[in-house]
Amino acid sequence: MPGDWILAIDHGTQSARAIIFDLHGNLLFKARVPLPEYISTEPGMSEQEPEIFWQVVCEACQKLWAMPGVDKKRLAGLAITTQRSTVICLGADGKPVRRAITWMDNRRAFGLKPVSGLWGVLFALSGMSSTVAYLQTEAECNYIRLYEPEIWKKTAKFLLLSGYLTYRMTGSLIDSTGCQVGYIPFDYKAKRWSSAMDWKWQAVPMDHSQLPDLVPPAARLGEVSREASLATGIPAGLPVIASAADKATEVIGAGCLEPHVACVSYGTTATINTTHRKYVEVIPLIPPYPSAVPDAYSLESQVTRGYWMVSWFKQQFGGMEQQEAEKRGVEAELLLEELVAGIPPGSLGLMLQPFWSPGLKYPGPEAKGAILGFGDVHGKAHVYKAILEGIAYALREGALRTEKRSGVRIREIRVAGGGSQSETAMQLTADVFGIPAARPHVYEASGLGAAIDAAVGLGLYEDFAGAIAGMTRVARVYEPDPSASRIYDELFQRVYLKMYSTLKPLYEDIRSITGYPPQV
Repeated sequence: MPGDWILAIDHGTQSARAIIFDLHGNLLFKARVPLPEYISTEPGMSEQEPEIFWQVVCEACQKLWAMPGVDKKRLAGLAITTQRSTVICLGADGKPVRRAITWMDNRRAFGLKPVSGLWGVLFALSGMSSTVAYLQTEAECNYIRLYEPEIWKKTAKFLLLSGYLTYRMTGSLIDSTGCQVGYIPFDYKAKRWSSAMDWKWQAVPMDHSQLPDLVPPAARLGEVSREASLATGIPAGLPVIASAADKATEVIGAGCLEPHVACVSYGTTATINTTHRKYVEVIPLIPPYPSAVPDAYSLESQVTRGYWMVSWFKQQFGGMEQQEAEKRGVEAELLLEELVAGIPPGSLGLMLQPFWSPGLKYPGPEAKGAILGFGDVHGKAHVYKAILEGIAYALREGALRTEKRSGVRIREIRVAGGGSQSETAMQLTADVFGIPAARPHVYEASGLGAAIDAAVGLGLYEDFAGAIAGMTRVARVYEPDPSASRIYDELFQRVYLKMYSTLKPLYEDIRSITGYPPQV
């Protein structure tokens, strides 16, 4: 039967995957190509050659076609989902004029003119001036405009990675509203470029012509060009359907369509997201992100260096486990799982606040990580488990803020991302939140979410409710252990919720003394 498979391209931080799903959400074929190391010419900088992003997509697709059983004739269409907030500048000839600046980049632009006029007055009266100044400082376009003026003059189009890959695939300068997560003049409530009077045009000055056209998720972006077909092996003319950023597609790929079902994502950035039809700012002035569903929003709280901390721990303290893992031919994470198996809930009082990377509003730009409660009974296994617990505490706090602002109680959790493969992390999530935590039937939830967008856009499902019901399901549910949940709840309520407010003055003193993180 022709046209009953969907190709999803998932371009994450670590790799690009080309995945074929059927209309029941079964993962039929997958090819993965890792990205080379990002380029860092100075501490805190993270860049990549834009051509590399395209090359790994082409390589992943070509690997896919080499697999036995793959039949291109059965493809109905494709959708692309990508890492968020990675930006690419194109010249008038459609070629990149500099390396891409990735979402992990920490460079900042200083000495910018503050937002003025009525908006400036309103921000001053509401106490939001410093937040807006921080946003300006973080914006990549401001850095390029201020420190690389010749590059900015050559920038005819300012694209996110999603828009760049769509351009390479279709030849059209167009992107999905669901992918617009970044320091750009985007109206997150109306899901379109900001109106002429919006303060964002002052905060991130650019010409409207530098931005691509936008369509909502499930709309048609174009079709695979002949040039892209030659490079990727994807049939020319195959429809390309708008999807959303990887966190947003992960939410629907995990089956989280209703606001009482949260998606916890244990990825490089750890997040908790819920899907809402109403526009709600969980933290004032920090908008909800576009959902992979056109008429919805994705309310998100995040730990910027979430499961990156697991890699950090492994590199800094897991040398023995890595060596043993190589001998046994297994992943080092498996040995770390064994390491924490005997550590009781609460890690014998070791509490970790996972703010390894400063935030914008909560935590604020002065924030730092902290570990409290060390004693002579603690070893590296306790530290490792405290990391997992700390990330879960931070996401539970985000869930509380979401519930308070939205008025909807979270009653179910689906867990996605790399951490979802950890038995320890799954059980710990159920115990810390005190509600069931479920693992979706496929690990590639973001790719499946993109496929769901394509299925609806191609008319293979009538609506998102039907597509999500037909293409997602739960593989296993982890029920909270009552005794563990009691310990975690007391530590969360009586200790964790007080840590940031208690330590914040000390963080501010450290910042003023050392200069890190830099003041805006």
